[in-house]
Amino acid sequence: MSLTDTAIRNAKPGITPTGKATAKPYKMGDTGGLYLEVAPSGGKWWRLKYRHGGKEKRLSLGVYPDVSLKDARQRRDDARKLLANDIDPAENRKAAKAAKVERAGNSFEVIAREWYAKNSPNWAENHGKRILQRFERDLFPWIGGRPIAEITAPELLAVLRRIEERGAVETAHRAHQNCGQVFRYAIATGRAERDPSPDLKGALPPVKEKHLAAITDPKAIGALLRAIDDYQGQFVTKCALRLAPLVFVRPGELRKAEWIEFDLDKAEWNIPAERMKMREPHLVPLAAQAVAILRELHSLTGGGKYVFPGARTTKRPMSDNAILAALRRMGFAKDEMSGHGFRAMARTVLDEVLQVRPDYIEHQLAHAVRDPNGRAYNRTAHLDERRKMMQLWADYLDKQKAGAEVIPLHGAAA
Repeated sequence: MSLTDTAIRNAKPGITPTGKATAKPYKMGDTGGLYLEVAPSGGKWWRLKYRHGGKEKRLSLGVYPDVSLKDARQRRDDARKLLANDIDPAENRKAAKAAKVERAGNSFEVIAREWYAKNSPNWAENHGKRILQRFERDLFPWIGGRPIAEITAPELLAVLRRIEERGAVETAHRAHQNCGQVFRYAIATGRAERDPSPDLKGALPPVKEKHLAAITDPKAIGALLRAIDDYQGQFVTKCALRLAPLVFVRPGELRKAEWIEFDLDKAEWNIPAERMKMREPHLVPLAAQAVAILRELHSLTGGGKYVFPGARTTKRPMSDNAILAALRRMGFAKDEMSGHGFRAMARTVLDEVLQVRPDYIEHQLAHAVRDPNGRAYNRTAHLDERRKMMQLWADYLDKQKAGAEVIPLHGAAA
């Protein structure tokens, strides 16, 4: 006899449909091996009794009323179709659960975080932080839970379009690049067969080239240097401003400088690989003017770790906004000069005015300079020539600050 919804709703724990009291679970049969088991606690469980391989077995089909009578019968029919093909529905369910767990373990987020953990120790701290934030903000919410092997090019493009639509085209391109790195890692570790990111070539609009604000006109350089000398802010910040144009390293490399990295007697600053963007150690020859600034500052901060400690605590370097804020207080607008602008200033003038060999400049900027065999030059390459270049540059800056006219030195430091 088939069950009805009314009979199921009226079923009471501890009392069988015939009115007999019982302390045990009792069954209410339907058809095709389906029955409802009513527990003494009041729970009502759908079960399927079937035979496979000569053995009688049971399969749970869910709890009433979450699973209705109609749904329970559909699940029964699905199980019986498996039996008709000699497939044990209980074993099939176990296999499906295992596959689900495996799919979850091979999700885009799991693999991306694994890739990040393996590579981030080799990155600068801020670089790694930006990549992780990009994943967590722009990628994981949309495709993080998807099995990486199932993500398609259109699906990836839809996620990147979200970034593009808020005007962050450059971020969309960087996210595209990071996704490709994760897909290739998944392929290498046997969890994906292909990388869909190359299929999106040309799908995103190109990034408009942006130039960081920099002063390169000789007269304007002199005005900037004089403004720095007249700066009335904190002495540590003023020293950082005075040193920035003389060494033209990246802002983060300057503000995190540690005294242990300097040999003032040799006039050298050795920046360790872990603090460099290219993850290669970098040697900065120091002009006499730079050494003088550092010796003066050493009297104040030399007892601590950082050359330019923070205003609130000496246990951390100055904030990444300190130099930028000082430039603004001196009246230099954000489209006129930036902390990074000292690098563009040096590169432009050394090349176009002082006519120093470009490879010397690029090497001192810590860009990827290669030898004829494609190998990166080591940190001491062309050291003598770079020492001359750094002193030439410092002398040039002094003359500009004094307002003197400087005649281009053809072939200087060649």
